Amino acid sequence: MQRINGDVCSEQTREDVFDNAYKEKEGPKPRRMIVWRNVILMTLLHIGATYGILLIPSVSPLTLLWSALCFFISALGITAGAHRLWSHRSYKASLPLRIFLGFANSMAFQNDIFEWARDHRVHHKYSETDADPHNAKRGFFFAHIGWLLVRKHPDVIEKGRKLELRDLLSDKVVMFQRRYYKLSVLLVCFFIPMFVPWYLWGESLWAAYFVPVLLRYTMVLNATWLVNSAAHMWGNKPYDQNINPRENKFVTFSAIGEGYHNYHHTFPYDYATSEFGCKLNLTTCFINLMCFLGLAKDCKRVSRELVLARAQRTGDGSHRSG
Repeated sequence: MQRINGDVCSEQTREDVFDNAYKEKEGPKPRRMIVWRNVILMTLLHIGATYGILLIPSVSPLTLLWSALCFFISALGITAGAHRLWSHRSYKASLPLRIFLGFANSMAFQNDIFEWARDHRVHHKYSETDADPHNAKRGFFFAHIGWLLVRKHPDVIEKGRKLELRDLLSDKVVMFQRRYYKLSVLLVCFFIPMFVPWYLWGESLWAAYFVPVLLRYTMVLNATWLVNSAAHMWGNKPYDQNINPRENKFVTFSAIGEGYHNYHHTFPYDYATSEFGCKLNLTTCFINLMCFLGLAKDCKRVSRELVLARAQRTGDGSHRSG
């Protein structure tokens, strides 16, 4: 475990720390351009997921368990993979673990690892500005899903191109997944979740498509999006009251540990994204298990002293020790 006693990890230049020097351009904002293809696809997806809910009483209990497992694996591909490992480099993963997380990330189908990590670093560096891909100051709907239904703000594209991304470009798992992303999504996001219940216990292909595929996929999407929306709007700010992200228990539960968001934006390099370890944080439990098995190491952790000092200095007074 690597303890960090300063506000910024000195191991490398960090691209996930807020840039106070950025200033939004003066003048009128660029015209919002709707991507109608995404609007139609997201609408159809949520209609399909709603129909999947109606099918739940008729599917096998094994199908429901399989759907839950696929949800968990998909979520890990985002939380333990694209987020904590590749975006923030908060721990190191062995090749077998990186391969697993790469496949899990394809099962989540939220853009390939390279694009997800790049955009997330931009989000941290320019949070709640025009350069933030899902700027929560533009409202709940925009931060939740609307940012995917319109063209990116020019500042998002400009700042993303200027980031230092050599760690991602040199990662063979990241580049392999990016090269074969569409094929991997078809295989692990759609085909395998549908095929397994049909082949192993005779679930109908109809139900296997709408429940373990569409409903599960939509739930993972919305759990992730809640981190961008709800966790930037509702909750307390025990570590830094000067930033928008909040601590939100519902998001923590639904996104398997990602709702300790005021802590995370204050200390983005902490692998646990929380001072409370595994409490409501299945992703941290998973990383700890991988460390126990020798598949992960060098987990960065903020010292207790630094957390308390920061909470006292910039928090809103709501900090508790457990």
